[in-house]
Amino acid sequence: MTSPRQRKKSNGNTTTTTTTTSQTSTLKQVQHQVQMGHQIMWRNNLHFLLLLVIGLLVSLYFYVQSSEQQQQQAQGTSGLRRTTTHNTVGLAAATSASHILRANKPFLVYGTAWKKERTAEWVNQAVHAGFRFIDTACQPRHYNESGVGEGWWTAAQELDIAREDFYLQTKYTPEGGQDPNNIPYDPESSYEEQVRTSLAVSLKNLKTDYLDALVMHSPLNNMKDTLTVWRVMETFVDDGTVKRLGMSNANYLQFTTLYKEARIKPSVLQNRFHAETQFDTKLRHFCQEHDIWYQSFWTLTANRHALHHNEHIRALSERHDLTPQTMMFAFLLSTGYITPLSGTTSKKHMAEDVAIMERIQGGERFFESEDELRLFSEHLGMPEL
Repeated sequence: MTSPRQRKKSNGNTTTTTTTTSQTSTLKQVQHQVQMGHQIMWRNNLHFLLLLVIGLLVSLYFYVQSSEQQQQQAQGTSGLRRTTTHNTVGLAAATSASHILRANKPFLVYGTAWKKERTAEWVNQAVHAGFRFIDTACQPRHYNESGVGEGWWTAAQELDIAREDFYLQTKYTPEGGQDPNNIPYDPESSYEEQVRTSLAVSLKNLKTDYLDALVMHSPLNNMKDTLTVWRVMETFVDDGTVKRLGMSNANYLQFTTLYKEARIKPSVLQNRFHAETQFDTKLRHFCQEHDIWYQSFWTLTANRHALHHNEHIRALSERHDLTPQTMMFAFLLSTGYITPLSGTTSKKHMAEDVAIMERIQGGERFFESEDELRLFSEHLGMPEL
């Protein structure tokens, strides 16, 4: 029989055991909750790190894309232009005129005659399409020279292109070629004053402090007066305002006499390219022999019949997936010394013209031999290549 003291002792042990068991259980629960909390925190941190890594990768991608675009601009290939490869019109970085000239690559010139109040709009489009060589004249009768200046300058700002990436060529037009009611100089002044005033007007109109070329729009009534004007133009090269000189609308005798007498030789001859002048055969050969750019204008219009109706030209154009007009430009650029003007106002044709220029600059050949070039010239009606 258990004594009261023994029972009391026994109850005390039971109470102690129960309390200990309860404390142990509570500790385990606390430890479990701590472990659960650590697991939850670890998972949350992992999710945060994953989101952070994804965000960094996305930011890096856009940074690389932006850097590549800035690098293209810094290398002088800024701006976008349309290019046509077969039937696809895409976008490609435009090359600067200075780069083309240093590499001695063929090129097209954008002509700006007869565009009137839409001149700035179409010149802007041409620059966006990829033209970098631009021709105009200080002759309000047929040219809006200030519109040319506005067009190239606005496009240059939009595309972040430097002045040095352009080739700007204008002309001094003698009084006989001017609108008598809108002459940009005093026709009663001396030839020297006329030419100097014309140049000053052109520089202002074109928003530039120098010209890549100044061309005499036509010879004057006699060689003495022509040479008088030329001597004044030579001084512009001497002082760095003009880089090169040229002549336009000249026949063989006029141009070769000028070349012989000039202190600074003409670098440019710009003439109509058509059958009535026998495609300037003798003049073209003279230019080729003396490293002079022969610039052809009225190139497509004057040869419309052959381009539309000659079966050989049409078949060759289709074989290369070109229009007869772009095939014509490919032919002229492939000669190595003829530089055509394109005065198109169509965005589509601008893209096609720039594309054929780019393909030839890139080394693509449309004529495998001089015999193929000569055959094309015969179908065009040229007496000699």
